[in-house]
Amino acid sequence: MPGMVLFGRRWAIASDDLVFPGFFELVVRVLWWIGILTLYLMHRGKLDCAGGALLSSYLIVLMILLAVVICTVSAIMCVSMRGTICNPGPRKSMSKLLYIRLALFFPEMVWASLGAAWVADGVQCDRTVVNGIIATVVVSWIIIAATVVSIIIVFDPLGGKMAPYSSAGPSHLDSHDSSQLLNGLKTAATSVWETRIKLLCCCIGKDDHTRVAFSSTAELFSTYFSDTDLVPSDIAAGLALLHQQQDNIRNNQEPAQVVCHAPGSSQEADLDAELENCHHYMQFAAAAYGWPLYIYRNPLTGLCRIGGDCCRSRTTDYDLVGGDQLNCHFGSILHTTGLQYRDFIHVSFHDKDVLTDLSAESEVLDVECEVQDRLAHKGISQAARYVYQRLINDGILSQAFSIAPEYRLVIVGHSLGGGAAALLATMLRAAYPQVRCYAFSPPRGLWSKALQEYSQSFIVSLVLGKDVIPRLSVTNLEDLKRRILRVVAHCNKPKYKILLHGLWYELFGGNPNNLPTELDGGDQEVLTQPLLGEQSLLTRWSPAYSFSSDSPLDSSPKYPPLYPPGRIIHLQEEGASGRFGCCSAAHYSAKWSHEAEFSKILIGPKMLTDHMPDILMRALDSVVSDRAACVSCPAQGVSSVDVA
Repeated sequence: MPGMVLFGRRWAIASDDLVFPGFFELVVRVLWWIGILTLYLMHRGKLDCAGGALLSSYLIVLMILLAVVICTVSAIMCVSMRGTICNPGPRKSMSKLLYIRLALFFPEMVWASLGAAWVADGVQCDRTVVNGIIATVVVSWIIIAATVVSIIIVFDPLGGKMAPYSSAGPSHLDSHDSSQLLNGLKTAATSVWETRIKLLCCCIGKDDHTRVAFSSTAELFSTYFSDTDLVPSDIAAGLALLHQQQDNIRNNQEPAQVVCHAPGSSQEADLDAELENCHHYMQFAAAAYGWPLYIYRNPLTGLCRIGGDCCRSRTTDYDLVGGDQLNCHFGSILHTTGLQYRDFIHVSFHDKDVLTDLSAESEVLDVECEVQDRLAHKGISQAARYVYQRLINDGILSQAFSIAPEYRLVIVGHSLGGGAAALLATMLRAAYPQVRCYAFSPPRGLWSKALQEYSQSFIVSLVLGKDVIPRLSVTNLEDLKRRILRVVAHCNKPKYKILLHGLWYELFGGNPNNLPTELDGGDQEVLTQPLLGEQSLLTRWSPAYSFSSDSPLDSSPKYPPLYPPGRIIHLQEEGASGRFGCCSAAHYSAKWSHEAEFSKILIGPKMLTDHMPDILMRALDSVVSDRAACVSCPAQGVSSVDVA
C-alpha cells in the first residue's frame, strides 16, 4: 500500500509492515517485564539499603511503563494484521497508535537516564539487585537505539514532497501546478538516487566520465520508481506472489512437446559442438574475474597455489597493465586456463566501465555492416569501444597474428563482459570476418533486433536457468513492475501471510495452488481494467501504462527495446535438487532457444545464483559429461530426446 504519512511526510513503511517488528518487540518486552517482576518479587526484601527506596520505585514504575508499552505494541500488531495491501481501511487507527507509541519513548528515555544515574551513584544494595538494574538500563538504551536506527532506515528523503502529492487524485495532474510539482519531484528523486549511488560506489574515481555515469544511472532508477507508491515490503510480497503464480501457471500447462532427434541430426550435432566450445571457452571468461573467484572456487588450496605468483617479479614476455595485485590476478588466470606465461601477449585489468554499464541509454553503433538499425546499449558499447581501440591502435591484434597466424580470433565474456564481447566482435568483424564470440549470461538489453539477427552467424550466447541478467532490460523491468502491481492489487490476503507463505515456499517448496496468488473467486484473465487498488499504487497516471496482462508496453523513446546477442543455448535443470541446489547434484538439459523466451523476468530462488560464473561452469560440466555419456552408450534403437 502507499507509504504511511506521519508528521506531515511520507515514510518508506506501510501500516501493514509492523506485524513482524511488533511481534519481536512484544516478545522482548514481555520477557523483560517478567524478568523485572521476578527480580522485584525475589529481592524486594533486600532493598532496605541506602538508596533502596529509589531502586524499588524505579522497578515499580518501569513495570507499569512496560505494561503500557506492551499493550500499545499489541494493539499496533493486531491492527497491522488487518486488511490487505490495497485495503488499508481497517488500519486507519495505525497513525494514532504510532503517535502514542513514539510518545512513550520519552518517559522511557527519562526513566532509563534516571536508572543509569542512580546506579552510577554507587548504590550500596544487594549485588544481584544492582546487576539487574544495570541490565534493565542497558536493555532500555539498546531498544531506544534500535528504534532510532529503524526510524533512519524507513526515512524517505522524498517523503516531504510526496506526502501532499500522494493524496491528490489523477484529476489533479492536469493543472500547471501539478506539472511543476512533477518536474520538481523528478529532479529531487534524481538527486537522491545520485547521492545513493555515489555512497554505494564511493571507491570509484571522480572524473567527468564517472560523473556523467552517476547522473545517467540515477535518472534511470528515479524514472523506474517515480510513478509508483510502493514500499520495499510491497515489492517483496509481489515477488513472492509472482513466483507462486508463475509456478502455478507452469504446472497447469499442457505437457511440453517432445521432439525426437536422430543421433546424427545436424541440429543436435551443432548443439553438441557449440556446447563443447562453450565448455572450453567458459574457463577463459571466468578467469577474467581474477584471484577472488579462483579462491572462492578453491577455498582450501587456492591461496597456496597462487601465492607464489603474487610474489613473482614482472617479466618482459607479456604486457600486464591496469589495477592492483596484477600478479595475483594473472596467477589465477594461469591456474584456471592451464596456459603458460608464453601464451600471453597483453593482459589488462582495466575496470572503470562498470558503472557506465549500468546506464540504460542507447547510441548508434559505429560499425561497418549492412544493418540499418544499429542501436546498442551506450555504456557497454563505450566499454567495447575502449577495448577495440586498444587492440587496433596499439597493434595488439596485429602482433598476436604475426606470432600465430594459424590461430583464429575468439572473444569471450561473462555477464556485462559477455555483452561487451558481443559488441567487440561486431566491431572487429569487418577486419576479421572469421571472428567468433561466446557470450555467457549476457544482458538482454544489448542492441536492436536487427543486430540480434545479424549476430546469429558468429555469436553464441549461453544462459542458465532463470538467470535474471539475460532477461534484464528497461522494458522487462517495466513489465515486472506492472505484474507486481497487478498481483499485489488482486490478492486479498494480508501482507504478513503473503510473506510467511512466500518464505516457506522459497525454502521448502510446496503446492502453489494452496498459496494466495489471486483474488478468491476471480479470474485474472478477464481483469483488463485497473482495479482501484492498482490506481492507488500509482503516484502518476500515465496513458502509456497498461494494466492489461496481455497488452504490450509502450517503450520510452529514451529506452527503446533491446535484445540479447546471437543464437542462444539455454541450460535448464532437470528434476528437483533442492530449492538452492545444495542437497544433491543437479542435472541439466540443453536446447536452442529463441530470444522471446527471455522477454520476461522469471522469479525464483536461483534467479541470482544461476548468474554466478562458478554455478554456470558446474552446469556446463554436468551437461557436457551427460551428453557425452549418452552418445557413447549403445544406441539400442532409441533416439535422443529433447524437450522443446
